[in-house]
Amino acid sequence: MAGEKKIGAGAKKAVKKTKQPVRLYAKGLILGHKRSKSNTYHSITLLKIDGVRTREDAAWYAGKRVAYVYKAKKEVKNSKFRVMWGKIRRAHGNSGVVRAKFLKNIPPKAFGAPCRVMMYPSSI
Repeated sequence: MAGEKKIGAGAKKAVKKTKQPVRLYAKGLILGHKRSKSNTYHSITLLKIDGVRTREDAAWYAGKRVAYVYKAKKEVKNSKFRVMWGKIRRAHGNSGVVRAKFLKNIPPKAFGAPCRVMMYPSSI
């Protein structure tokens, strides 16, 4: 038929498979600082991790690294993106929220922003 090409019996068609990029982190959300009615603890940040619903699930993430990636106006080292690094310390409550401590306290403009929970250091 017109438009069809026949391939010989000995010839094999090389198919190039395009790989999807692999995400090596879990998506998280910065909820805010740990607080009580009148006190705010700026050094502790609360995070919600996608797919984590129980305290037992949250315990697996203890010790994992957290990256808050944001965009700044001024370019430094040919990039406008900056990163604030932290570490997950423990669970907070029974619904899968975790407490994290960052090297520098998270600014309030980051509340509600996404963060990346890295899969390292691994304890498996």
